[in-house]
Amino acid sequence: MNTHKGECHCKKIQFTFKAPASVSITICNCSICNTSGFQHVFIPHEDFTLLSGESFLKSYRFGSRKAQHMFCTECGVKSFYQPRSHPDKYSINYRCIKKGTLSIQNTIKFDGKNWEKNINSLKSKV
Repeated sequence: MNTHKGECHCKKIQFTFKAPASVSITICNCSICNTSGFQHVFIPHEDFTLLSGESFLKSYRFGSRKAQHMFCTECGVKSFYQPRSHPDKYSINYRCIKKGTLSIQNTIKFDGKNWEKNINSLKSKV
């Protein structure tokens, strides 16, 4: 396990997390992931540490209101959030991880437009 760093665009939100050097990323086509270009890296809560910016985090919920989409109030970037699919993990945006320590092992395509029908297949892969 390596320690990786991530941040939002303005660097107000900064965090570290532990993960292997190579991970799977998940690409979802739901309305919010598709619009924002979010690329999911699922990390257990205990392997994630928020270093700074808690006061800049704003929560956005929609639909089932179970997912807690956290974005920076300064720059608007969602660098990580609490997904409803994995209540014991955070989803970190691969695009917000500092380059050089983490590579993509494989890409999982998830049909989030049909979330209820497909969620069990995603849980078995991640």
